[in-house]
Amino acid sequence: MKFDNILSEINGFGKFQIMLILIQSISRFALPCHFLLNNFMAAVPSHHCDLSTLDDRGVFGNLTLEQKVAVGIPREGNGTPSSCQMFAKPQYFSVSNISEEDTLILPCQSGWVYDNSTFKNTLVTEWDLVCSRKGMNKATATIFFVGVMFGAPLFGYFSDRFGRRRLLLVAYVSAVVFAVLSAFSTSYVMFVIMRFFTGMSLAGISIIAIVLNVEWFGIEHRTFAGVIISLDWSFGNLLLIGIAYFVNEWRRLILAATSPLILAIFVWRWLPESARWLLANGKADAAHFYIMKCAKMNNRSKCMDAVTPTTLLESVAVETGDKKYTFFDLVRTPNIRKLAICSGIVWYGVAFTYYGISLNISGFGLNPYLTQFLFATIEIPMKIGVYYFLKKVGRKPGQVGAMLFTGGCLFINLFVPQDMAVIRTVVAVLGKALSEASFTVVFLYTTELYPTVVRQNGLGYTSFVGRLGVSIAPLIVLLEDVWHPLPAIIYCAVAVGSGLVASLLPETLNTRLPEFIEDIEQPR
Repeated sequence: MKFDNILSEINGFGKFQIMLILIQSISRFALPCHFLLNNFMAAVPSHHCDLSTLDDRGVFGNLTLEQKVAVGIPREGNGTPSSCQMFAKPQYFSVSNISEEDTLILPCQSGWVYDNSTFKNTLVTEWDLVCSRKGMNKATATIFFVGVMFGAPLFGYFSDRFGRRRLLLVAYVSAVVFAVLSAFSTSYVMFVIMRFFTGMSLAGISIIAIVLNVEWFGIEHRTFAGVIISLDWSFGNLLLIGIAYFVNEWRRLILAATSPLILAIFVWRWLPESARWLLANGKADAAHFYIMKCAKMNNRSKCMDAVTPTTLLESVAVETGDKKYTFFDLVRTPNIRKLAICSGIVWYGVAFTYYGISLNISGFGLNPYLTQFLFATIEIPMKIGVYYFLKKVGRKPGQVGAMLFTGGCLFINLFVPQDMAVIRTVVAVLGKALSEASFTVVFLYTTELYPTVVRQNGLGYTSFVGRLGVSIAPLIVLLEDVWHPLPAIIYCAVAVGSGLVASLLPETLNTRLPEFIEDIEQPR
């Protein structure tokens, strides 16, 4: 009897599975709160040079703020005051009456003045991360996602080695510790180091949670499991907007965004281990305990009277012995090597495009809270549509279609003028919804493609490659200084390219989860 048959006997979608989803949803609410935190924590408010150095203790001191800006700061090509430059001396008279020496333009000499009407303070105002230092602001997101990138394979390897449940607790505790330390950072360097380790810890929650869910669901309910857990992200996104609206000070914002993880630590005790992982690693007694617990909660205890640890071991078709699987097993044999290469490229494209759109909410001309709210709300109906599409049509067409249409939306926005903010935002919201659909599909798709013995290694590896894309995505925006449309062109090209590569992957709709690498190399 295969393990999937056992799950069907004890109800692959009952009270036990609902409890599993609810427990894990608590910690997963914190993921978008941190992954998208830079939209608010690192927001760049309107700013201009501090003009105190121009005070000549005469006329200048008697001017209003607007007048000081008018005589102290040069104008950009579009007529707005410069954010990074100032005049060497106040320009009281017309330019034609002033000598060349008097019209000398300098970089800001004594810092900046920020508009605090939307954000009380951010990373930008804390450490003046503007003008020549604006790359340091973008780097805060990049360094966080580099941490996620390294955390994914690390937690993937150890959760395949020591189990899903233990590593989730490690991820919860370490994420809380490093997040709190980042909130109390006394310097930019300390902050980015703490954010690196926060990202590393959150990566564990991200990849382990979905695998644990899918491994406890029967074949006919895996689609539901993969999509329903992704709704946690959407609701967490809405939670972030509410928190950010009422908490506009970056240190307290980090603490508020981390609070769900504290509750997750307390409810961890009720979280089950993956029986599928236990069996694949020869731990039949522990697997039997959790399977009986599942059967009891789902009112299927009578079906399990004949099931013993011995019969459970017999459900494992291939004897594993003491073999320990590593990342190298993802490239040892041809079929799984092809799977690793293609899935890695798809993950890179999905993550690169998604965060390229998500971390640029100020680029569409609307209020950042409104833009983020639109991005979050569109995800929910899209995911419901994704569920029915995946259930009826399949994973491969869903993955390919979502990426190609995302690229299409990015392509359309290349030709929409900057001053048409509403139209640009509508197209961007549609592209964001499609990119979120591709992310929803790729998590479920990947867990079904890789066998149990290397599933976390596989998801860790693909998440590593994906977070590499995420790490680069915020920096791509800086290329608009070279040519304004260049970032959008790059995002579009990557989305279309990765969508085409996804067409090379096999379909997994209504198929048994592979348990061992042999199931990939020699399908039965």
